[in-house]
Amino acid sequence: MENIENLILEHLRALRGGLERVEHELTEVKLRLTSIEARVSLLEKGVANIHGDISLLHSRLDRMDARIDRIERRLELKEVV
Repeated sequence: MENIENLILEHLRALRGGLERVEHELTEVKLRLTSIEARVSLLEKGVANIHGDISLLHSRLDRMDARIDRIERRLELKEVV
């Protein structure tokens, strides 16, 4: 009977040890996931900033295009349409 109790205790200890390892690994996975989420958030902000910069550049190019058209018309380098 004592052997059975010792065997059960051994199994319970092994299960507890395995559970502690799984909990430790789960904590590490959660930490890595939090880090990845933070990095993705920074990437999203960076992409949004790039979109804003591109929009600003398009606006500036449109204004420059209009100015060049006006200059060409004043210098009679371009026909008025």
